[in-house]
Amino acid sequence: MKTLQFNTNINCGGCIKAVTPTLNGEKGITSWQVDTANPNKVLTVTGDVTEEQVLALVEDAGFKAIKA
Repeated sequence: MKTLQFNTNINCGGCIKAVTPTLNGEKGITSWQVDTANPNKVLTVTGDVTEEQVLALVEDAGFKAIKA
């Protein structure tokens, strides 16, 4: 299991609600959270997923992410 961090444009509770079904639906993700107080809106993902998988999931949910 590893922890990955990404800078995103997920910047409010509504955005988190929109991305939740996508991230929760990925079996390889154990936990995730977005620090909306951080200017970079840091998404931290823990689990058995690759950076590419997380980037694709965030993009599928309609948001942007880059490796922090």
